[in-house]
Amino acid sequence: MLLLSDFTPMIPEFGMLFWTTVMFVIVWFVLGKTAFGPIAGALKTRENSIQDALDTAEKARSEMANLKAENEKIIAEAKNERMMILKEAKEAKDQILSQARNQAKEEGDRIINNAKSEIENQKKIAITEVKNTAGQLAVDIAEQIIKTQVKGDQSALISKMVSNMNLN
Repeated sequence: MLLLSDFTPMIPEFGMLFWTTVMFVIVWFVLGKTAFGPIAGALKTRENSIQDALDTAEKARSEMANLKAENEKIIAEAKNERMMILKEAKEAKDQILSQARNQAKEEGDRIINNAKSEIENQKKIAITEVKNTAGQLAVDIAEQIIKTQVKGDQSALISKMVSNMNLN
């Protein structure tokens, strides 16, 4: 107990200082061989993996920026192509409508001309029928008048003449 009663932590003795230093160096050496090396290696590995992740992220960021620029370029080209297609479609529509109008006008003119020709033909046929009917009526009326005036021998003479006419 004596040893403990003389101990003061404020003023260390040489023996205590020596053995503490020896123990500290031994612990430091053992920790350096068994713990500090693997810890330092693990930290270095972690530092490398973090740096790789940062490099990969930067590379991905630059690729995304390039893709975004390419996408914007493709979108602009698509818009221009869409405008060209719409313009061509409008021109084609106008051309088709113009052709359809011209064909409809030509067809209408042809139908009107055919109708006029048909009307003219029907008119000529109707006039011919009217003339034939009027001539037949005149012949019938003349026959009735002649029958009433002609009697006896004269009717025989007319019958003979009519039969001679039919033979010719």
